[in-house]
Amino acid sequence: MADCVKLRPGGTYSGKQGFDYFEGIAKETVGSQGLCMHLLTIPPGGRAKAHKHESHETAIYVISGTARMYWGARLENVMDTAAGDLVYIPPDTPHLPLNTGTEPAVAVVARTDPNEQESVVLLPDLEDLVPG
Repeated sequence: MADCVKLRPGGTYSGKQGFDYFEGIAKETVGSQGLCMHLLTIPPGGRAKAHKHESHETAIYVISGTARMYWGARLENVMDTAAGDLVYIPPDTPHLPLNTGTEPAVAVVARTDPNEQESVVLLPDLEDLVPG
């Protein structure tokens, strides 16, 4: 039987997507077998690289601030989010989040990939499709 583990976000790591994440629940930190969960802060004007999570779902809970996410095969869809919103991103869905507000956007991000960065696929050919 595995032990229960409590973490308090402290250290950060740089994700392929272009953001720094607070270390959280992952195979690397607690031995998770099927999920990861991290805390993300996007500074005002911050923007991720276009990417997708190969074969893995993503769930996001926006704690504070606002953000915009472009998503779809050509990032043709736009979703604005604010504190209290829950967002679901299906597996293999290209997306690019950015903070269009004047305050940091803070969110809890959970994925069905316990190895946080292994399923991240960068999509540089989509970068210029998003203004800003």
